[in-house]
Amino acid sequence: MSSPQTDAGSWRELSIGFDQALRELPDALKKEGFGIITEIDLQQTFKAKLGVDFRRYRVLGACNPGFALEALQHDARVGVLLPCNVVLYEKDDGTTVVGAIDPMQTIGAQAGGEALTELAGEVGARLQRALTSLSG
Repeated sequence: MSSPQTDAGSWRELSIGFDQALRELPDALKKEGFGIITEIDLQQTFKAKLGVDFRRYRVLGACNPGFALEALQHDARVGVLLPCNVVLYEKDDGTTVVGAIDPMQTIGAQAGGEALTELAGEVGARLQRALTSLSG
């Protein structure tokens, strides 16, 4: 399917449903060295806190501990950019969309020099492979 791009990250429309994508995503990330350390169900949160019905929408905080440590050793301020957000949502037509932050626009854009830029490139490549490996 198509792969819309925005300045906020890398996106991919899937041919599989939301539930299947949500089941596959943790394993796809794990194969690239990431674990999910946070999960926010925005549909549930908006309903509970605001009484608003919203589409199925999850924000997953993915972390590769080795890369996180390396980045923080270069610049402790990078912590505000962690973890790497991965988003899964369902469009009005039922299509499922997955996206991930572009670390080159966050970690790689810091004044930490070449080491952080290289690290951000590797993290981005791994996130992209995880998204691409999802069925669909």
